[in-house]
Amino acid sequence: MNNKINVGLRMLEDDEFELIMSPLCQPFELDGKSVQIDIYNGDNGGWLIEIVDEFNNSTVWNDEFPTEKAALIEAIETINEDGIDAFIGNKSEDLH
Repeated sequence: MNNKINVGLRMLEDDEFELIMSPLCQPFELDGKSVQIDIYNGDNGGWLIEIVDEFNNSTVWNDEFPTEKAALIEAIETINEDGIDAFIGNKSEDLH
């Protein structure tokens, strides 16, 4: 069971939290479409997954993973199982 949530538009990081991005972050392409797999440190010492589409929509896993590699494997396996379209949202209109 995947424990992930779609959080809509990607939010900026909290200034009080030092974000450490993994060198395993990478673009991922499937069926001619692509998303960005971001892996970064979590609050509890593990690693979090965030998948960001071309419109800056983001899906974040609630669970932390023990290693960066485990997080990357989970992200790729889930995209392959669920299909890349499950991680691509709609283009948002500017709210100006």
